[in-house]
Amino acid sequence: MARKKHSSVEDEAQIDMTPMLDIVFIMLIFFIVTTSFIKPSGLDYEKPEASTAPSQPSSNIFIGVSKTGVIKMENRNVDIERVTANVERMLAETPDAAVMIEADKLAEHGIVVKILDSVKKAGVDKVFVSAGKD
Repeated sequence: MARKKHSSVEDEAQIDMTPMLDIVFIMLIFFIVTTSFIKPSGLDYEKPEASTAPSQPSSNIFIGVSKTGVIKMENRNVDIERVTANVERMLAETPDAAVMIEADKLAEHGIVVKILDSVKKAGVDKVFVSAGKD
């Protein structure tokens, strides 16, 4: 029996792409799983607008006030009586720190004034109240 030598394009060596695709999908899954999709902790604010709001550099001490009166410092709730002590502690770490107060436009005015008084009692000279701009 004679064997036929059949030469065609199909007999040439081909590269199997399946292992490469497997690795690409494994890497994709790894990056998706390791990516953090959490929302930054803090309060949602609806800031009041001010046409003359100056652009301030980022402050070292941040105090947030929600429309329900919740006060946040360093991503934790703080009682109004503890604001002075917390600011003094942060001021000891960074003596040149400025304070940025960001309050919701529906927050009670009295709470913001109490926070301003507490910050002044702590000995901070640079206090900024954040306002939105159109």
